[in-house]
Amino acid sequence: MVKKILSFVGGMGREITGLHEAAYLLAGSAMASLLFALIRDRLLAHSLGASTMLDVYFAAFRVPDFIFVMVASLVSTSILVPFLIESKEKGVDELKVSIQSLFSAFSILIIVVCGIAYFLMPWLLHALFPNLFILGFGDTLISTSRILLLSPVLLGVASFFASITQIQNRFLVYALSYPLYNIGIIFGIIFFLPSWGIGGLAFGVILGALFLSLTQIPLVIKDGLFPRFSFCFDWGKIKRVAKLSIPRTVTLSSQQITNLGLISFASFLGAGSISIFNLAQNLQSVPLSIIGASYSSAIFPILARFSVQKDREGFLSRMIAAGKHVIFWSIPITVLFIVLRAQIVRVVLGSGQFSWSDTKLTAAALALFVVSSVGQGLILLFVRSFYAEGKTAKPLFINIISTVVTVLMGFGLIKLYYSAPDFAYFVQSLLKTSGANDSSVLMLPLAFTLGTFLNLYLHWRSFAGEFPSFTAPVMKTAFHSISASIIGGYASYLSLNIFDDIFGLTTLFGVFMQGLCAGIVGIAVILIVLKVLKSPELKDIHEAFAKKVWGVDKASLDKLPS
Repeated sequence: MVKKILSFVGGMGREITGLHEAAYLLAGSAMASLLFALIRDRLLAHSLGASTMLDVYFAAFRVPDFIFVMVASLVSTSILVPFLIESKEKGVDELKVSIQSLFSAFSILIIVVCGIAYFLMPWLLHALFPNLFILGFGDTLISTSRILLLSPVLLGVASFFASITQIQNRFLVYALSYPLYNIGIIFGIIFFLPSWGIGGLAFGVILGALFLSLTQIPLVIKDGLFPRFSFCFDWGKIKRVAKLSIPRTVTLSSQQITNLGLISFASFLGAGSISIFNLAQNLQSVPLSIIGASYSSAIFPILARFSVQKDREGFLSRMIAAGKHVIFWSIPITVLFIVLRAQIVRVVLGSGQFSWSDTKLTAAALALFVVSSVGQGLILLFVRSFYAEGKTAKPLFINIISTVVTVLMGFGLIKLYYSAPDFAYFVQSLLKTSGANDSSVLMLPLAFTLGTFLNLYLHWRSFAGEFPSFTAPVMKTAFHSISASIIGGYASYLSLNIFDDIFGLTTLFGVFMQGLCAGIVGIAVILIVLKVLKSPELKDIHEAFAKKVWGVDKASLDKLPS
């Protein structure tokens, strides 16, 4: 029995060395995780709607999520992978010492911080969401947030173990573990929510985090790298990692501060505004998770090795390849999401307590959010490239600037919306939210998107300053992708009326089929245009797919008629 388990673990831990193979594997995992995330959000929308109670649930995440970013990110893959790779090259014993010392220090730190937050929770939440306390939901918010404090501990452990598996290029177990997080939450919605209310949802989150951390353990044990807790610290290693990770932690926390500020503003708007903001942001994360996050995760160990080896040419070539493919995939998906936003929201969220007004506002927020998905994917790529080189200061300052500007824009746009009726009417007409509840919540995703593009501009300019030859080939791909996406998106938009007549919009099946068929039309047109433009990325994908699925090599493909 033990041999069978170890054999299975060995298969799960096979080494993956190719960039695109690793990226596609992680993208597949992201798609599976996102599928369960969509089921999770549909169940939440069906059970609670865009209500104050769902607002409380999303608000309860703010402090635990901030702790996760501030503390658990100290042992994130982007920090630990280069450090562990360097330790591994010095020998297995050196690697084990590094893992044990860092794990012990992290365990103490995260437990102490969460313990302090437990006692300070009432004060923290009252400062962030005073309106929820005025409405009488303060006690529920506090108790739910306290339960969720277990999540940064478990997720931090999972992140630590993920770093160990990634230095072995074993992405499979890492990829398969992340869907389990949302499965745990779904379990909580179905079985815990009816009996325990919002607190039951929090226990579902903890269950998912527990699944995530436990899946990594067998492979780490098999490699003989499972850390033992010890008070004997190697302070030199800890200080070195802290020196690298603190700027990164502040960088990541700036994104949390952005969301924290915008969600705090949302709590003062209409009931359900926090829910609409979060549900739309979750939907727009689909292209980001599948493409941007997958490529940035897959390329990071590769970039770290090139940086250690001082191979700038190899470093740049991988960045160009990843940047081109992030743009190639992201722009078409973004355009189709904008065109089909109403169908997406109705299919994913439109049931039970989720009203038509909620649907219109969430669809409009999704359109504003998803415009930034290309920028978010490229930002992840640039940030990982800086971390691979040990340059943590650049993304730190860039993200601080972007955070301040985004939060100020959110406040300013809300003020503008209420003080300028013509502007409010323009927003409602453009995004088709007339007749819905207060549309002022749309100012928050608009501020988020504008801040993202500022962030992208600053990151791109900084990277291109060091690697001037990066921009030209990437922009050529962007031209192809934008041209094809605009034409394909327009074809998809025109076909909506045709499929409306065929399927109707009175049932979930009809809405789903209308969106699916219109999306297929758009994708087909995009592929045709890319073929006409002789897109190199389309050819690369075709060759890679043919080789993986049918075993056809490039020489055989070259003999086929075009």
